[in-house]
Amino acid sequence: MTDALKRLSEEGVAIWLDDLSRKRITSGNLAELIDQQHVVGVTTNPTIFQKAISQGDGYDRQLSDLAARKVTVEEAIRMITTADVRDAADILRPVFDATGGQDGRVSIEVDPRLAHNEHATVAEAKQLAWLVDRPNTLIKIPATMAGIPAISEVIGLGISVNVTLIFSLERYRAVMDAYLTGLEKAKERGLDLSKIHSVASFFVSRVDTEIDKRLDGIGTDEAKALRGKAALANARLAYQAYEEVFSSDRWTALERAGANKQRPLWASTGVKDPAYPDTLYVTELVAPNTVNTMPEATLEATDDHGEITGDTVSGTYEQARADLDALERLGISYDDVVQVLEEEGVEKFEASWNDLLKSTQAELERLAPSEG
Repeated sequence: MTDALKRLSEEGVAIWLDDLSRKRITSGNLAELIDQQHVVGVTTNPTIFQKAISQGDGYDRQLSDLAARKVTVEEAIRMITTADVRDAADILRPVFDATGGQDGRVSIEVDPRLAHNEHATVAEAKQLAWLVDRPNTLIKIPATMAGIPAISEVIGLGISVNVTLIFSLERYRAVMDAYLTGLEKAKERGLDLSKIHSVASFFVSRVDTEIDKRLDGIGTDEAKALRGKAALANARLAYQAYEEVFSSDRWTALERAGANKQRPLWASTGVKDPAYPDTLYVTELVAPNTVNTMPEATLEATDDHGEITGDTVSGTYEQARADLDALERLGISYDDVVQVLEEEGVEKFEASWNDLLKSTQAELERLAPSEG
């Protein structure tokens, strides 16, 4: 048990691990992180699975069976990834039960190639929920324009959702609206709202990476002084928006019917710039009823030397707005930055998915039984 991680949890931040692999499950490592480092959830994405499947022999037995059945590479990936998510969900089930369903959850993402197809995204979300078949699963849907109505529809079916790839405040408000619309649909269908949960994954470090690059291009002292401020400002203003929406009359009516708030989740919290403290996007984003999903290196850094000083978000909104306004005055367009980041985010996950297809296909061919 560590003081920093314990304190973070006590401040209302749920610690989730942004990683999963067969080895992490079978070695007992995941159970150890839950037991000793306050980890209460797991997130996955195509990049994480691509890395897991391409390293080591942990998947050979299942791949060999799949090869013998001559399944398609897409089916093989679905069988492998849902098996990992199902097993992780079982390990986290005691946390799920102890927190009334709020934590103890594992996220699995819809095929990123469907990011701009609303109807296919809904169909995929239903299929994943059916395949994993665990109440403590979250289906990840990207917050693209096509993803927004898909989120409402999936929530309206009673399926819990992790909305991913949120970069802009405007899109985040659309995500919260989609969640409330989905809850209203679920209520009309007579579903139990207390069983539906959601998080909204607001990406952090990539905002600094993109804006710092533009600030470096400007090169003035004023520009240099703004390095490393945009991501925190953006996330803090997102929390302000969360507080507004989840104190509205519309929300209050749903809450009375048993609904759960959609928690903000800080994603992409590994620091990309070595000039910044490696716990920056943890210690500076402490606020009640949030989630921070961390790569293992960030979890270990927080454990080792993170200084948790209480709520570092509430009361910062005026300064956060001033920081973003200062960027606009320098000619850095917020709207352009968040658009670039969303497009890049979808492209990166698509590229990882394609890499996953290639490496899994190669493994299926390597492990295929000889004919005859």
